[in-house]
Amino acid sequence: MKDIQNLKDTRNVDIQKVGINHIELPLTIERKNEPNQIVSGEARVTVALPKDYKGTHMSRFVEVLTEWQNKKLLGIDIKGCLEEIIKRLNAQSGELKFKFKYFIEKKSPVTNMPAQMCYDCSFKGIIENGRYKFILGAKVPVTTLCPCSKEISDNGAHNQRALISVKISYDEDKQIWLEDLIELIESCASCPLYPLLKREDEKFVTEKAWDNPKFVEDVLRDAVIKLRNHPLINEFELECEAFESIHNHSAWAYQKESKK
Repeated sequence: MKDIQNLKDTRNVDIQKVGINHIELPLTIERKNEPNQIVSGEARVTVALPKDYKGTHMSRFVEVLTEWQNKKLLGIDIKGCLEEIIKRLNAQSGELKFKFKYFIEKKSPVTNMPAQMCYDCSFKGIIENGRYKFILGAKVPVTTLCPCSKEISDNGAHNQRALISVKISYDEDKQIWLEDLIELIESCASCPLYPLLKREDEKFVTEKAWDNPKFVEDVLRDAVIKLRNHPLINEFELECEAFESIHNHSAWAYQKESKK
């Protein structure tokens, strides 16, 4: 049968990324000190397409992902999967990203009652110029309490939920667990969130936030310092958005740094 994708294209345009997006498949995630977790993953996989090729072979992306879907997808495994995709498509570079919801059991701070907390997380692998980079991502919901509101009010202060998005990169022979990254980020807020709170717990988190007021800038700076000082992290990207309870807009801060 005639292969249209392999026909020569004459428009002289290299395509930086082409592939498939929003393909859903089950993933097995290795956990810290816990049994593996099966998650529903959503993948985007792309390769670079030289100007001479009319199109890429979309079916080959699915073939490779199907072969790898039962593996434990950590950085080194994503590398192997991506290498196979690049090989089969005869490409020079490629990217593979998985988004998934990751559940961690958290206990309420006073009554010690367990419940599952959900975090939006991601694994991303990039191969470019023969070099591999792995990026671990998480979106961590927290509480912030406004220092200005506390200072100027006779009683009370406005607080709100905030979302800290973090992406980190580290050497492929190292390991940073999602649990540890999430805990590090939560420690930078006025107070972490919990999936289950009894009255004693609610009193605790309310007073903890009151005693630890933070602007979005404070949260970001505290997180930047901890990521800078982490011995395994090579580069990071941070975004903090506080969904203001007294405004119809959010407070937002961003930082991206590389140690190399």
